[in-house]
Amino acid sequence: MRVSYFILIILLLGCNNPANKNRINRKEVVSRHNIVSEKFSKRSPAQVGNGEIAFGVDITGLQTFVPFNTLSQWGWHSDPVPEGVDISNFKGQQVLHNGRMVTYPLRNEETEEQKVITEWLVGNPHRINLARIAFSLLGAEGKEVAMTDLQNCLQEVDLWSGIISSYFEIDDIPVQVYTACHPDRDLIAVTVESPLIDLKRLAVKITFPGASAHNSRKGNYIGIWDEPDRHATTYTGTKQKVIFTRELDQEKYYSALSWDTPCIFSEAEDNPHTYRLTPEGNKMAFTCEFSPKQIQEKPVTAKEGLSASRKAWKQFWESGAAVDLSESEDERWFELERRIVLSRYLMKANESGSLPPQESGLVNNNGWYGRFHFEMIWWHLAHWALWDNQELADKSLGIYQDFLETARLRAKSEGFQGTKWPKCTAYNNVEWPGVAHAFLIWQQPHPIYFAEMEYRQKPNRETLEKWREVVFSTAEFLASFAYYHPEKDEYVLGPPIVPVSENTPYAETFNPTFELGYWRYGLKVAKEWYNRLNIDVPTKIDSVYHQLSPYPVEDSLYVLYEGIPDMWTKYTFEHPAIIGIYGMLPGDDVDKVILEKTFDKILSTWNFKRIWGWDFPMLAMTAARLGRPELAVDLLLHDNYIFDEHGLAYGEGSPYPYFPSNGGLLTAIAMMAEGWDGSGDVTAPGFPKDSSWKIKYENFHKFP
Repeated sequence: MRVSYFILIILLLGCNNPANKNRINRKEVVSRHNIVSEKFSKRSPAQVGNGEIAFGVDITGLQTFVPFNTLSQWGWHSDPVPEGVDISNFKGQQVLHNGRMVTYPLRNEETEEQKVITEWLVGNPHRINLARIAFSLLGAEGKEVAMTDLQNCLQEVDLWSGIISSYFEIDDIPVQVYTACHPDRDLIAVTVESPLIDLKRLAVKITFPGASAHNSRKGNYIGIWDEPDRHATTYTGTKQKVIFTRELDQEKYYSALSWDTPCIFSEAEDNPHTYRLTPEGNKMAFTCEFSPKQIQEKPVTAKEGLSASRKAWKQFWESGAAVDLSESEDERWFELERRIVLSRYLMKANESGSLPPQESGLVNNNGWYGRFHFEMIWWHLAHWALWDNQELADKSLGIYQDFLETARLRAKSEGFQGTKWPKCTAYNNVEWPGVAHAFLIWQQPHPIYFAEMEYRQKPNRETLEKWREVVFSTAEFLASFAYYHPEKDEYVLGPPIVPVSENTPYAETFNPTFELGYWRYGLKVAKEWYNRLNIDVPTKIDSVYHQLSPYPVEDSLYVLYEGIPDMWTKYTFEHPAIIGIYGMLPGDDVDKVILEKTFDKILSTWNFKRIWGWDFPMLAMTAARLGRPELAVDLLLHDNYIFDEHGLAYGEGSPYPYFPSNGGLLTAIAMMAEGWDGSGDVTAPGFPKDSSWKIKYENFHKFP
């Protein structure tokens, strides 16, 4: 009797526990945003992926009519270096920097050799499309069907399991396809059921494309399909498995095609890089794995691949933070929640791998040859820590340790101390020559920010030792780059500088506001790290921190940089990063009265058709800090902050897709829900306090 009474008390207490009462039904939140499509899109793929590889499909569940991409973090190619050319002879250009000449990685066309080297460095290395996997579908008369011949198409991306279900009919004959990506292996698993199989009207084709710098930058679709002599495909096979070896100039990778149901493997007659898998019976199950190394692991079946996907995605959704907006009265709650959920799915599938993400994740190369931008790492990855998924950022944030020595060499070659991080590069830390790439600097404090975010969650010696060299060498560069101006008795930044907005003359840009703010934050935090490790703060770092120039102000407004002409008539486009000093950054030495006036000026004068996606969450974070939560929500639902049916984000005039938009949204939501340093214990301080928005949330970490 006592035991039963005790259990009853525990149950009653549990029912009345606010934490239990407010627990989010995560599966319900996620599943109400499953992606359902009935029409073809030539632009927006459905995707399965594990962060290291992603596979984009059209409405058939494969890449049948639309050649979407199979991209990975490790799949790269470089064009052969022209004969007689030594890339290490690249000279760049010398530019005056605070009284001395500095060699920067700028385009050099002074000689034919320098021109050739420059062009090669611009385009290489580039990310490659590993393969196209498609159906071969025949009509009753034995001819390949067209996209328009498909009937009753219905595709659903089941977000909770990471499995795409695709249904369509040909001549009223049904085809059911399930597509998934293995969570731990770069492997695509597919099952197919259809009477078309028994009628010999359905097969699968795998085609391997060539690659070049010229092609890798173009549009949605990557690969050269009509130059078979420029690359090689060989294979060895057994009864139920074929392993392909791919050679593209000096690069090599492997692919393993395995099938679990009776199939016949054959070479296509019309293309030496196309192969057919023809099933027998009425079912088909196969997997296709990709690797930069020879594949020696035991094959997994398609069923095992789908099962692994279900398990891993369930674990993902049940980990980390979560948001439920369904009790809100504002009818826009569903769209905001949809953007959040789909962004979580896309960031896990595209941006949780071993390299920092490129702007378009693993969808396409978006104009930058598949390389990643160091200044955008913050917008791609900051959300993971705030959503309690730091482990999903760890692999790619290791780039700072991996690049440490080459970043030291870059700083030294330009006459600075510490480490100078690149602007745009690939796995090899070789800068792409260009003006923005040479002079952009706001990426420099990022690793200090990431180190501090991790320390806030893991305040121990292990974290300090993990990041210490990166933090200290980054701070050394921040102090070294700042120049002592004797007339001002201040340390100044530039010129030359390309600021966040990338729209001002680099030789005239002096003391840009956002960069001054980020230098302040980076040096302040670095000083704390020295103290935590019981090391004296270097004199130069302390001096630069205390004597850094104040933010430039004109007519009681912050401006883009000190002395800028016609600020509010010529420069009200591109990133309004002035405002980021009190939003993205915590606002060290910011005058909040001036800041709010500047914010209102931006809202009234800026061309919101000429800004990029992450600008909206940046503005929303400022609105939240200023106590204007209604505006924060409005900015996250702005009509030029667009999320398509698959959650891929873009805006008018911006690249497609643009993943910093998704990462920025998740960062802003975390901040608006959990709050920021100084926001107190207010529940969801970044959301309106009336009944229009009722937010349930759990497991977030506070924003700095």
